[in-house]
Amino acid sequence: MLRRTVILMTAVLATAAGAADTPPAIGTILKKLEANYRMASDVKAQVALTQQKAGQGVKAIEMQYYRRDRDNTFVIVMTAPEAEKGNGYLRVGDNFWMYRRNTRTFQHINRDESIGGTDARGDDFETRNLTELYEGAKGPDGGEIISQEMLGKIPTWKFEVTAKVNDVDYPKKIYWTQKDNDLLLKEEAYSSSGTLMQTAYYLKYTQVKGRYVPVRQMFIDEFEKGNKTIVDLSNIVPEKLDDAIFTKAYLENLSK
Repeated sequence: MLRRTVILMTAVLATAAGAADTPPAIGTILKKLEANYRMASDVKAQVALTQQKAGQGVKAIEMQYYRRDRDNTFVIVMTAPEAEKGNGYLRVGDNFWMYRRNTRTFQHINRDESIGGTDARGDDFETRNLTELYEGAKGPDGGEIISQEMLGKIPTWKFEVTAKVNDVDYPKKIYWTQKDNDLLLKEEAYSSSGTLMQTAYYLKYTQVKGRYVPVRQMFIDEFEKGNKTIVDLSNIVPEKLDDAIFTKAYLENLSK
């Protein structure tokens, strides 16, 4: 009787383990990532970009960052170095502008625009509407391309997505998300020809009002070898921000 009980328990545990390892739908993971990125309140933070370029040394940029997720809006104001001070970026809905202090002009740009000439891009600072932008890629058998993989010592889901719209930084990406909490740990971005263009690592998270916010990220330029950018967020404050901040006039007034 005891032997039979052990056999039955072993079978049940094996079945449970197998069920736990069944890959979820990619769309389900994207929805969880999207929900975590969306902040319940306005947020302001300080951002430090440390850029390393092959043969050019290290460049440090400091910024003030304001974000409002309810209408997909953010503002970036450069505070250092002196040559960049007063320059900025404004995202309102589907419109994205770059502001230059010396000419006091706004230029309409795409979401894949480099921020301050670094490997960080505009869409790294926006609300990520992943389910609107991407969908799970399909393999030759018609099934979604998703598998289990260890990232260091962390069990992850590795899966591929392709763009549903044209206004994306890259048409194909591969994600690694932590299995137990769905946090994004690594991302590879590919061109339409299948060339690996950038690898991003999400190195550290902190919780802000129930959301996990990546406070240290590293972006590696795979096309121009030796180039990388580290993004550090600090002094994150969730609070109601003045509507005037999310306007062109706010950036222009900083230059006066």
